[in-house]
Amino acid sequence: MRRTALIAIALLSVSSAVCAAPEATMTPPAIKDPIQTLVSRLELARFKATLKGLTQFGDREQGTSRNRAAIDWIAARLKADGCTQIERLRYAYHPTDPERPSGPPMAHTPDATVGGGRYRGLRQPTGVNTDLMRQPNERLRALNAEQSTPGLREEVYCTKIGTTHPEQMYIVGAHMDGIGLGEAANDDGSGTALVMELARVLSSPDVQTERSIRFVLWNNEETGLDGAYAYVAQRYALQGQEDPVGSGRYPEPQWLGMIQHDMMLFDHGMPHPDGRIAEEQRPEADINIEFQSQSIWASASNQLAFAFQAANETYATDYPATVGPHMTNTDSTPFMDLTPSISLRENERGRDIGAGWDPHWHQPTDLYATFGDKDFKLGLNAAQTTLGAIARLSGATLTTRPQ
Repeated sequence: MRRTALIAIALLSVSSAVCAAPEATMTPPAIKDPIQTLVSRLELARFKATLKGLTQFGDREQGTSRNRAAIDWIAARLKADGCTQIERLRYAYHPTDPERPSGPPMAHTPDATVGGGRYRGLRQPTGVNTDLMRQPNERLRALNAEQSTPGLREEVYCTKIGTTHPEQMYIVGAHMDGIGLGEAANDDGSGTALVMELARVLSSPDVQTERSIRFVLWNNEETGLDGAYAYVAQRYALQGQEDPVGSGRYPEPQWLGMIQHDMMLFDHGMPHPDGRIAEEQRPEADINIEFQSQSIWASASNQLAFAFQAANETYATDYPATVGPHMTNTDSTPFMDLTPSISLRENERGRDIGAGWDPHWHQPTDLYATFGDKDFKLGLNAAQTTLGAIARLSGATLTTRPQ
């Protein structure tokens, strides 16, 4: 009950901030919203540059040297951007291990979904490319040629320590591994770049948060959410424990919520009758904020989702957000019965992406060059949405910038 009360208080504070009407006053206009200042530090050019940097490692398939090189690059970038609490979680991945925890596989047939909404309208089959020769780029063929092998895995996370409640924490994540023998630019370089940019902004020395925030770049999402499941298995029981006692340090603060970002760029609409997809982002594109209505924490997850939609109304510059109840097949799934959990993405995963709305999903065409600025702006707007919401929830403030 204690954790439920803490989460309810955090969500209530957001609701109050959104809904409270300003009182009449004779004082000068209020100081500029500090959260708006933080959101303004997100720039399209920087988001694109971070994403472009990730694509130098090809599809970053788990269990390969290109995956390990990308993890090292992510850790170095986080450090360069001011993150000071950078750690790695290690786990073993053996795909034939009967004890390996795993979520349900993504349905690749056009007639089924796993936890998602019912298909409507036109659709076409989807799948995973495993044919290296379908990649016309010789550099990428060479880079992606190494196949995955079982063994030790790592994933990187960094933590912004709360000043008032370091024992409470929001988890903000995306998966850095990909498949398809392209560059995994959208799935999920886009989400990884988004989380890294949030970590950069919130790690600035003039930013303080009352509650802690952990930025996690999951591995092994494409094999069945193994990296996220490993995190839960290793760290769930450690929540809220001060170590050492009396130190004020909490290696695993109490989880107040988990926010996942998985495919942020491409909302071009459903396939045309001939199977074609529109070349440009549709004018009515939006950011899908999903919770899972069948989870234990459905009610609190719903509240969390609408807190993010409210932040989108205030802070996102171009694209609106919609809330849906069908969160599925991403790294928030292992958390959904343990803490309020949501995912942000370009489309509803089970219904839209599973019906072929994104023809680059797990394909050689998932390349940085495939996408244009309208696509990148959708990702930037998702970053604005999450930064606005998580800054409110964590109690972010600005101090005097050091000289």
